[in-house]
Amino acid sequence: MTYDLVVIGAGPGGFDAAVEAAGYGLKVALVEKRNLGGTCLNRGCIPTKLWLGATSAIEELHNQAKMKVASGEVTVDFTALQARLGKHLTGTRKAMAIQLKKLGIDLIEGTGRLSGKGTVEVDTPDGAQTLQYANLVVATGSRPIFFPGLEPDGDCVLDSDMFLAMETMPASLIVVGAGFIGLEMAQVAHRFGATVTVVDAMDRVAPLEDPEVSKTLLSIFKRWKWNVLLEKRVAGVRTVDGKGVLTMDTGEKITADTILVAVGRGPVTRDMGLEEAGVELEFNRITVDENLRAAPGIYAVGDANGLIQLAHAASHQGHYVAAAIAGKVTGPYEPGPVPSVLYGAPEVMRVGRMENEVFLADEGCEVSRAQLAANPMAQAHAATQGFVKVVWANGTVAGVTAVGHDVSRLTTAATMIVKQGWTSEDIHSIIFSHPSLDESLLAALKAERTPVE
Repeated sequence: MTYDLVVIGAGPGGFDAAVEAAGYGLKVALVEKRNLGGTCLNRGCIPTKLWLGATSAIEELHNQAKMKVASGEVTVDFTALQARLGKHLTGTRKAMAIQLKKLGIDLIEGTGRLSGKGTVEVDTPDGAQTLQYANLVVATGSRPIFFPGLEPDGDCVLDSDMFLAMETMPASLIVVGAGFIGLEMAQVAHRFGATVTVVDAMDRVAPLEDPEVSKTLLSIFKRWKWNVLLEKRVAGVRTVDGKGVLTMDTGEKITADTILVAVGRGPVTRDMGLEEAGVELEFNRITVDENLRAAPGIYAVGDANGLIQLAHAASHQGHYVAAAIAGKVTGPYEPGPVPSVLYGAPEVMRVGRMENEVFLADEGCEVSRAQLAANPMAQAHAATQGFVKVVWANGTVAGVTAVGHDVSRLTTAATMIVKQGWTSEDIHSIIFSHPSLDESLLAALKAERTPVE
């Protein structure tokens, strides 16, 4: 069958590209080998947020107990939580399938591979199916990657996919990798009472964030009695006598019930016939031009192109590519500032450029900040550690970062402020509600600026 567009991969980027294209009147086929929703829905963003949401009352009670205004215990049934998660994912996938059917999009279940010019061969449970396309979008997402010696064994050594599928939460956990994935899952284990150890070769946790953010996070984790081992290299991980054993390059060994290896994710692009179709791969990432085009008639979005590994970035790229194929846009893809968030308690929010980036660009870098301790909502929740920082470039807001209680709430407002390039004159162009966490963003915008030298 011939289609205006064939999309391989039904995660946020691929699904949204298919839906958008169908809305423009194009004939679309969507190929998915596993589950609608991709990693984000089934093995990433959504499961971790359901975990964090279900256990948030534990942390909230702990904070209020420190203020001596509450006592008691919150018990979360992990088995029931996993059952609820399964029902939620099943229901969401069914809703997605219904949406595809209403839009006239053909869902082809199987593994797709380019098999010739304008042709995708899909290995389905009912045999091979050939799809002809005028345009192709590759949105195959990513999978966990591992350094030699850190491969999961599915027993006591797990990757993030396996961790989310556990039937019981371990009493002790070692997390290899102090990035967002590992830290979010470690927070959940901590709330269930697990003893947590975090190991990373870098010199700080959340190493891609502002150093002040990393310092604040480390302070909180240490207060929780986490054992955080930085600038430590891991030689290997394995299961021994029903326990996970981690061996440092020094020979030192650490043991826990479970080891989570969360050192990163890499694109799923191998053995798809991409290079034969003229697509260039670099470290398995599909090389794209300014229009997200990888070859004539072939586009790549989301983790497959490696530009940025965030679900909302993939979705935004999918919308653009569909519009471009339909002739609705002609200019290059311009994402604008892309926000990122570490969820949990504390949270981290960042959008735009960081202090060091503006400083190195020699753009008159200044910073202003506000402490959450002065915010009434942070006080109300007894969670006052953290701050909001604004980075200025030549008098214009170039970036915003925050760490602390519920700071993900600031994400959209901060993104719009960075996108619009606010100056001092814009600060009072809108009214910030009171009392609200947003007031910390306003306070940071109004605070005295310090030149970075």
